[in-house]
Amino acid sequence: MAPTRANRPTAPKHLTTSRGAALYVGAILGPGLLVLPGLAAAEAGPASILAWLGLLALSCVFAAVFSALGRHVPSDGGVMGYVTTGLGPRPGRATGWMFLAGVVSGAPIVCIAGARYVTDLTGGGQLAQAPVAAALLAVVICLAAGGLRATATAQLLLVSLLTIVVVVAVIGSVAASRAGNWAPFAPHGWLSVGSAAATLMFSFVGWEAVAPLTTRFADPSRQLPRAVVIAVAVTSAVYLSLAATTISVLGPRAADGAPLAMLLRHAVGPAGTYAAAAAAVVLTLGATNAYLSGAAGIAGQLAARTAAAVPRPAPRLWLLASITGSGVVLITLYGLRIVSLDELVAIPTTLFLTVYLGAMVTAARLLTGRVRLGARFAAMAVTVMLGFCGWALALPVVVALAVGWQARANGRGRTRGTSPDGIAAPRLDDGFCSDDQRTASRTSS
Repeated sequence: MAPTRANRPTAPKHLTTSRGAALYVGAILGPGLLVLPGLAAAEAGPASILAWLGLLALSCVFAAVFSALGRHVPSDGGVMGYVTTGLGPRPGRATGWMFLAGVVSGAPIVCIAGARYVTDLTGGGQLAQAPVAAALLAVVICLAAGGLRATATAQLLLVSLLTIVVVVAVIGSVAASRAGNWAPFAPHGWLSVGSAAATLMFSFVGWEAVAPLTTRFADPSRQLPRAVVIAVAVTSAVYLSLAATTISVLGPRAADGAPLAMLLRHAVGPAGTYAAAAAAVVLTLGATNAYLSGAAGIAGQLAARTAAAVPRPAPRLWLLASITGSGVVLITLYGLRIVSLDELVAIPTTLFLTVYLGAMVTAARLLTGRVRLGARFAAMAVTVMLGFCGWALALPVVVALAVGWQARANGRGRTRGTSPDGIAAPRLDDGFCSDDQRTASRTSS
């Protein structure tokens, strides 16, 4: 999961190509790299490298589609606004709630990932990791409640730290690689590659957060493709090098504890464990704070819809309360060994996959040309990955049903130029939608 999710990254009025690429990279790379390579290797063995390759290719399509949506669908609601435009207010609202639910459940999981690195240094299993994760989450909640917000510059610094740690771990441990760790290549069968891809998707969410950046380039037609190419190249190099090294050096031990810490021990000796723990804590605190900053924007959009009918506390307060409650439940279940980390990762991953499915269907409906074809392909790929999510598929269904129930309970009303969800209705007359869609837009107005 990337350091920022729903917020529009802070950026100058006119982005340079290099800074735009850096912000794109910053939206994708995140502390999921602390544990996901090991989880994927445990699910699919060396064949998990195929899941990485497939998701990197799909990431190129996501980048193109969200860039096109950012150019052609003017919306301050981000991915929720896009889905509202293409599929209607109720799907848009459901998308917003699913995104928030992904953040609410994902924040404690990121803290658990950081806690695994701390206990790798101090000793202890899941029971010992639980209080450390709770402490990390408590610090983040307090910082967010005090008004501290992660800036784009801070996020880029965090991503730079992660990249440096990965580079040191990969280069320093490559000498310990063993060819035997690549055999058997698919010990759990070929279908396990799909399960690994569904798990790894947690690290590939983030393209939707940078869609609004497309309007900040002075020359988008020239700068945007270059920025996307740079971002994809950097993320591909980081992901693939770490995934391949994890398999080559650690083999079956990849899922044990903290894989990046084990690689750093090979690279720099015992000091690597301390370095990994320190980096994990910094990345966990910084990235989780960024999640909350981004999610507050969507929380405000959703709260605006029901503020008149149902009094609510400030969006940030009920968001923090929700994350606190989620953290207590998820961390407790993990500490008592009732659920494993890969089972927990399935929760936000399934929710984010559903959000991406809505966005890709929207793009396939609104956009034209090769981007539309790409969106259709991505929608099919996301649907396949959802098929590997198992029991977690019940979560987006529950959210959708709850949104439908709330819509019926509150009644439906529309004012000129405003959707029932309180999101300003974007103009569809931008030269990228069909004549029928333009006619429908004018009629509804």
